[in-house]
Amino acid sequence: MDILRFITAGSVDDGKSTLIGRLLFDSKSILQDQLETLEKQSKNKNADGIDLALLTDGLRAEREQGITIDVAYRYFSTPKRKFIIADAPGHVQYTRNMITGASNSNLIIILIDARLGVIEQTRRHSIIASLLRIKHIVVAINKMDMVDYGQERFNEIKSDYNKVAAQLNLQNVTYIPIAALHGDNIVEKSEKMPWFDGLPLLQFLEEVEVADDINHTDPRFQVQYVIRPQTKELHDYRGYAGEIISGVYKKGDKIKILPQDIETTITKIEIAGVEVEEAFAPQAVVLHIADDIDISRGDTFVHIDNLPKVENNIDVLLCWMDNKPLQPGNKYFLQHKSRLIRAIIQEIEYKVDVNTLEHTAVTDSVKLNEVVKARLRTAAPLVYDPFEKLDGTGSAILIDETSNSTVAAIFLS
Repeated sequence: MDILRFITAGSVDDGKSTLIGRLLFDSKSILQDQLETLEKQSKNKNADGIDLALLTDGLRAEREQGITIDVAYRYFSTPKRKFIIADAPGHVQYTRNMITGASNSNLIIILIDARLGVIEQTRRHSIIASLLRIKHIVVAINKMDMVDYGQERFNEIKSDYNKVAAQLNLQNVTYIPIAALHGDNIVEKSEKMPWFDGLPLLQFLEEVEVADDINHTDPRFQVQYVIRPQTKELHDYRGYAGEIISGVYKKGDKIKILPQDIETTITKIEIAGVEVEEAFAPQAVVLHIADDIDISRGDTFVHIDNLPKVENNIDVLLCWMDNKPLQPGNKYFLQHKSRLIRAIIQEIEYKVDVNTLEHTAVTDSVKLNEVVKARLRTAAPLVYDPFEKLDGTGSAILIDETSNSTVAAIFLS
């Protein structure tokens, strides 16, 4: 059974947390003790019935204000698929939280209030989805009960969002009219909107095809662990363990070890201790090679006829996540999958307005939640692909050398 990771995004009161609560409630994914706690908390808020938003608004500050601040993750499953949901905050000051939640998502649900239509935050979330190359977009037009379940209003919002999608080159956009509070078109098809001939939301999430999103054409494997048992039985055993990021590897493949730039051949492939002829992304494997080469954690195996970039000077799109401002000349650790190297910010070219995509000059430092185009230099060569081509090797994070906290998400180009 495969897993679908998705994120919900929308304005402050578009009903994201209620939608997730409804999905969990109607799919019978809430335990009895959770339900009892939920009923008690709903009474404390004088809610009319059960307040499903409380299932995801986990922080006390969120519950008191009735908003989402942190990214809340919830897990549930149906007989067809497992799901991991990220409920992201809608406020502009929590842009970093949304990027964190969206970075591993296969799909994004963008909620639109049927009364308000496409607003500035809708565009901002769509821009972030575009920057992160999220491959499947569901536009859930919520609170249809507030507009008398009107088809005309649905078509109007759909037409407006089509213009946004065309501008951002968003692909695979699906529109679903819903009323999360009442469960219309969430799990079961709503009788109140007979004019809608699409699937209800949960059925769509069960059936959307994400297996094709995995890149099987550009072989990339990064070493996470060098296995040397050094026992009598396995005295000469040397294997390189890790997850195949993309592509397919076969026994006998001619490969190149980067950044050392050394050619060799794959002699054996193991999955869970069993030898196989080939393996593909995203399988965890142990690869064996023909030559005795000095290989360590973070080194990359690629096919000799399909090479990534190997650079020290790299242009990046950077989302700043720290309260302390970013300035040129600052030094950080760059974490790229298993590889950790030192890096320095050489230059900040411009800021990207996440509401309009306009480029503006950087007059001072870069502050929390701002997105900029920058150039950095690494102490050792970095093996990567542009994020647009391959997100698995095209993204990384920056880590503060002193506090070890993550200060930026970066997308390599």
